Amino acid sequence: MKTIFSKAEPQFAGKPVKVVRHAAARVMRLRVDPRDGAVRLTLPRRASLRHAYAWVETQRPWVEAQLARIPSRTAFAPGMTLDVAGETLTFIPATTRVTRRDGAVVYVGGNPALFEARVLRWLKAEARRVLDAETRAIAAEAGVTVACVSVSDTRSRWGSCSANGDIRYSWRLILAPPFVRRSTVAHEVAHRVHMNHGPAFKALERKLLGESPAGARAWLRTHGASLHQYGRP
Repeated sequence: MKTIFSKAEPQFAGKPVKVVRHAAARVMRLRVDPRDGAVRLTLPRRASLRHAYAWVETQRPWVEAQLARIPSRTAFAPGMTLDVAGETLTFIPATTRVTRRDGAVVYVGGNPALFEARVLRWLKAEARRVLDAETRAIAAEAGVTVACVSVSDTRSRWGSCSANGDIRYSWRLILAPPFVRRSTVAHEVAHRVHMNHGPAFKALERKLLGESPAGARAWLRTHGASLHQYGRP
């Protein structure tokens, strides 16, 4: 994979398009990063840049619409409230050295200057704990094993499953409604049986979830970008 930056590239919001040539690419694709608004153009190895740039210009209305959907950053500030795993929690500074939860309040200890970093660390740990438990419970229902469950700040996927049984999620799912989070878990666990999206996979996904995943997918399409307003530099 080769990344190219060129002055001749189209620009959006004052930033050039990031061009990536990929040997496996068969068609041109555009993607807008919901975290920072970066626009990425993926091209087949031998595709013409001139033609690609002309195509990007025809997609400008779509790109600008995607950029307009990206919310401004919301800082993790003392006294803020967040919906975490379906519960509304308030985050306030504490004189202790550790961060702990007591009911609906999370007391954020340590250096006040590091308040935002410590809230982010707590949320990631909470996401890992909740998603690990839910993944293993649903995997047991499916009669499969899961190796490692981890979280990261993925750009394009809410979850992924590798052939060796590792499952990775976006930590931001902890900020989504529980039915959305569980739908993502059921989706990834179903991949432990079917590494595709065929009829058998879809049937198992629905069985594990106990309902159609359509509602959760619709929620992510409509509101998923809003989850990226938190914790961005």
